Amino acid sequence: MTTLTQADVFRPQTQTRALLYDIALIIGASVFIAIMAQLTVYLPFSPVPVTGQTLAVLLVGALLGSSRGSMAVLAYLAEGASGMPVFAGGHAGAIVLAGPTGGYLLGFVVAAYAVGWLAERGWDRNIALATAAMLLGNAIIYISGLAWLAQFVGAQNAPVAGLYPFIAGDIIKIAIAALLLPAGWKLLATKQS
Repeated sequence: MTTLTQADVFRPQTQTRALLYDIALIIGASVFIAIMAQLTVYLPFSPVPVTGQTLAVLLVGALLGSSRGSMAVLAYLAEGASGMPVFAGGHAGAIVLAGPTGGYLLGFVVAAYAVGWLAERGWDRNIALATAAMLLGNAIIYISGLAWLAQFVGAQNAPVAGLYPFIAGDIIKIAIAALLLPAGWKLLATKQS
């Protein structure tokens, strides 16, 4: 059973306005991901930086739903691949997608879709389910990222370079998202009362 996402609550009824609304959401969400990518800390032992991207991708998926959320991530990747400095630390170009972090970036698309799909089934309405959705999205990002990163640093080094240093920060990001999403629904219910 599909339910509304938070973005669907405000979606216009007319087809033209709905299309414009969806396009604006996708572009706006891609910009949000790009901004969060600039919150970057480089680790001396890893080609993978700590960024705010993961939080942005998971929130975009949950707020926009599977289709719009994954399209927003695809738009973000297209912006970066075309030369716009939207990747972590202001990097740009298709070379970034082919580099050590390319697996994480591609994993963002699948993660946004999965989290959005779960949100469309009401998983964003309470803290426990929102946490589970965010954990699943994060796991997708890690699996994709580590598999690709292993080609650059070796399978035995991939967890040290691309997993262990990020767990604590990702737990904080998951907690933020899992608290914000149900709070957003409560705020919407209050405003509609």
